[in-house]
Amino acid sequence: MGPLKGIRVVEFAGLGPGPFAAMWLADMGADVVRIDRPDGRDPFPMKYDVLARGRRSVTADLKTDEGRARAASLMQAADVVIEGYRPGVMERLGLGPEEICAKNPRLIYGRMTGWGQDGPLAETAGHDINYIALTGALHAIGEDRPLPPLNLVGDFGGGSMYLIAGILAALIERGVSGKGQVVDAAIVDGTAHMMAMIYGMQGNRLWRDARQANFLDGGAHYYRCYACADGQWLAVGAIEPQFYALLLEHSQAEGIEGQLDPSDWARSAAVLEEVFRSRPRDEWLDLMEGTDACVAPVLSLHDAPEHPHMAARQIFERRDDIVQPAPAPRLSRTPGALNRPPPQKGADLADVLHEWGIE
Repeated sequence: MGPLKGIRVVEFAGLGPGPFAAMWLADMGADVVRIDRPDGRDPFPMKYDVLARGRRSVTADLKTDEGRARAASLMQAADVVIEGYRPGVMERLGLGPEEICAKNPRLIYGRMTGWGQDGPLAETAGHDINYIALTGALHAIGEDRPLPPLNLVGDFGGGSMYLIAGILAALIERGVSGKGQVVDAAIVDGTAHMMAMIYGMQGNRLWRDARQANFLDGGAHYYRCYACADGQWLAVGAIEPQFYALLLEHSQAEGIEGQLDPSDWARSAAVLEEVFRSRPRDEWLDLMEGTDACVAPVLSLHDAPEHPHMAARQIFERRDDIVQPAPAPRLSRTPGALNRPPPQKGADLADVLHEWGIE
């Protein structure tokens, strides 16, 4: 089931963006096998790791000849490999793309790093916050200080999704050429690429290189969050003039004249702050949710799955008593699905070797 049914993926166990990419491929029907270290420790131990759903697990000690041979045999039988080690590690293990692709020339070899396979910082440690700092994205987010947007922008946006896009593009091209290739997915590359619109606006002098000074970063009174009387929050995004007019009409805010003059944004925001503090959030939602005023509640992780729209579209599913996001996006004929729970380490070795024809 799923559009990637029949695609075999080998994932070397790691953290964050690599596992997310493997989860997405598994959601879409790929047969994903994770190579775990026999003595590997999880820095975030969980009884049910959502990012580990959908795949099977084998173990291989890459410090031994036997473990490296097992990993190599799986890679030679796969369509896709995902690894997230520092540059040079796989080569030193004899599992780099030059060695493996010589024996499996159709292999898509996906490499997930923060800094990339080359460059002055390539071999240094880092995390999401460090990678997005270099791209300009972190500088643009926050108030008095830069504010990390969880690890969504770097790890999963600039990292996982670009690795997935590269793998899918390489699979399509392989259908023409019959040849695989290496996908060098670096979080700095992907995050910078996602900033294309912002850099374009800055180049056209439509964006100031400062926090909360622009219409999408909380600087504008019509695109920010407001506290209500009960301490709950509303997200307002009334950018277009007709939507902005509806916002003012429904809120009955007085004393706001212009929308697009940045010199007036602070004063207008103060007016809206006072207005929204006058009623609890649910009263405002009764007035504006579902209209084109572009107002939505800021929901907690606990409340988000219960919102009527989220529930109607079944955006979250409960599996094994864990609420988790359902596969996305939705395909009409070959939809993705939650196929397997997270595996037990090494539990699938015999089945995988048999099904993949490895002795």
